Amino acid sequence: MNNIIIKNITKRPGRSLALMVLAAFLSLSVFAGTIMVRSLRRGFFSLEERLGADIMVVPYEASTKSNLENIVLQGNTGYFYMDSSYLDQIAAMDGVGKISAQYYLASVSAGCCSIPVQIIGFDPDTDFSIQPWIKKSNGGKIDYLDVVVGNDLNAFVGDTLSFFGQEVHVAAKLDKTGTAYDTEVFTNRDTIRTLIQASLDKKLNEYGNINSGNVVSCIMIQVADGYAVEDVLNPINVHFKKLKAIRTKNMISGISDSLAGVSRVAGVLTALIWLIALGIMVVSYTMITGERKKEFAVLRAIGASRKKLSGILLGEGVLISMVGSLAGLILGMLVILPFSRAIEESLGLPFLLPGAGQIALTAVAALLLASLAGALAVGISAYRITRMDTGMILRSGD
Repeated sequence: MNNIIIKNITKRPGRSLALMVLAAFLSLSVFAGTIMVRSLRRGFFSLEERLGADIMVVPYEASTKSNLENIVLQGNTGYFYMDSSYLDQIAAMDGVGKISAQYYLASVSAGCCSIPVQIIGFDPDTDFSIQPWIKKSNGGKIDYLDVVVGNDLNAFVGDTLSFFGQEVHVAAKLDKTGTAYDTEVFTNRDTIRTLIQASLDKKLNEYGNINSGNVVSCIMIQVADGYAVEDVLNPINVHFKKLKAIRTKNMISGISDSLAGVSRVAGVLTALIWLIALGIMVVSYTMITGERKKEFAVLRAIGASRKKLSGILLGEGVLISMVGSLAGLILGMLVILPFSRAIEESLGLPFLLPGAGQIALTAVAALLLASLAGALAVGISAYRITRMDTGMILRSGD
């Protein structure tokens, strides 16, 4: 029977190819839609983990800039500063658990800088949001004039970079995070202060009158156990008029809403595509079996059982669906996996591909769904063809 199935498929290449293309489109849609949603969710959870703080405190004027969230969440270049004395004052407030300062600096497109990039400094003694990511990739501490580069940057361990004429050494490269970390450079507090001073010396820093040793860019806070976020956030905003305390969850609420919307749309579209493809397959196989009525009538007349006819039809349908589905999966992997960075940039949302295991499971699920659609479609046609009146068809001459 296998020979009959293969011969039936190959002797009608146009019809078989059209059905394979439909199966490929179905598996591609299911696979791509599922991977997109999972990647967006992983990127969002990675972003939450990356922030690692309940509250972010920035200069008030920075909070009014429309690009603040782009700097913090999207990795756009930018910087702002406030007096470092605020760090000790806020640390002494009730409800403050962990607290640490971060320092921002944007390199420029000029001969003094290797690449225009956002540079973030942290305090190794108190940081709780950046070092966990670095330890996953490097495991050790960062020495003076060492930097860690994001996964998407064209720089590698052992390279030497220059920022504002100051050379630094790449000590580690981050694993992929699906967030702005992938396009940023990180270093410790002493190094970032040296780089800020270098930018001041070259008059390439708009804050020309600051002392690089007495400023921070933002303060990250984790609220102590037993306190609500508002118990710390509200007093900061009341007592420090030049500062703005922002709940980090509010910063990413827009991304969360966008993710929920994208997930719903992707889910609905995938379901619709599956149903439409199933309908098209049913119609296609019904038309095809209608054209082959005499062929099946002859097989019945020479002794082929209804079960054997059903087996032939099901075998053709499953084989065509499997081959088409595999082609669709391969195409989906070639489109999504190598171009995840471009997809992230076009969506403007955190995007982190699942691990190899999850991708493999998704591929198997997409393959099964596409094959199931083909099996259901041909099953309906097989049921109809095996109920035909053989004698009437042969006598009619159709």
